[in-house]
Amino acid sequence: MSGLWADLADLVLPTTCAGCRERRPGLRHGVCPACVTALEALRPLSVRPTPAPPGLPPCVALGSYAGPLREALLAYKEHGRHGLARPLGALLAEVVAAAVGEARPLALVPVPDTAAAARSRYGDHLDRLARHCAARLTRSGWAVRVHRPLRALPRPDSVTLDSTGRAAAAEAAFRPRSTASGRGRAVSGAPVVVLLDDIVTTGVTLAAAARVLTATGWAPSVAAVLAATEKRHHS
Repeated sequence: MSGLWADLADLVLPTTCAGCRERRPGLRHGVCPACVTALEALRPLSVRPTPAPPGLPPCVALGSYAGPLREALLAYKEHGRHGLARPLGALLAEVVAAAVGEARPLALVPVPDTAAAARSRYGDHLDRLARHCAARLTRSGWAVRVHRPLRALPRPDSVTLDSTGRAAAAEAAFRPRSTASGRGRAVSGAPVVVLLDDIVTTGVTLAAAARVLTATGWAPSVAAVLAATEKRHHS
């Protein structure tokens, strides 16, 4: 986490803090000092939705979907503050390292955006995070590659669906790319496949992606996310 402040210091952003939405006259960083302190205090921990959907791999999150973490994710994902991808990717790297344990070859697989979501966000938001996550891990001595064996099919906005509808939409949400076969040949040795997402709520999206990956030889050992919804967040 020692590099987080430096990552944030490089950003040219509005004077509104991404972590607390307070206007800070003369703010030189994307996130104010108090919110940086709060983010640096977070420690990855295991989370599990209740009930857990079939096929959900073990899941590790940085923290609850609340406070500065929630606000920074919303600012990045929904409000176009793409410069936050680097510090958020660094935070995701902390989660991956905690989830996997000792340094070893890794194949990072981000859950893909639908084409419509990527257009509205001017690019796949999780793909950006995955690249910055991989760069941070590589600088720390890990052998890492980002792989994209999944493609996302069009699906309704989950906000409009109940739990049954979200499960049904997730089940049909992903297909393997035509080139997806085998496990991360570009990384030497036998890589640990890590499924990446930004938020876990019910776990149905991660479980659906994991089932498709498993069927194509990319069975994830663990899922790493930035935030878990509060009601399903536990140590």
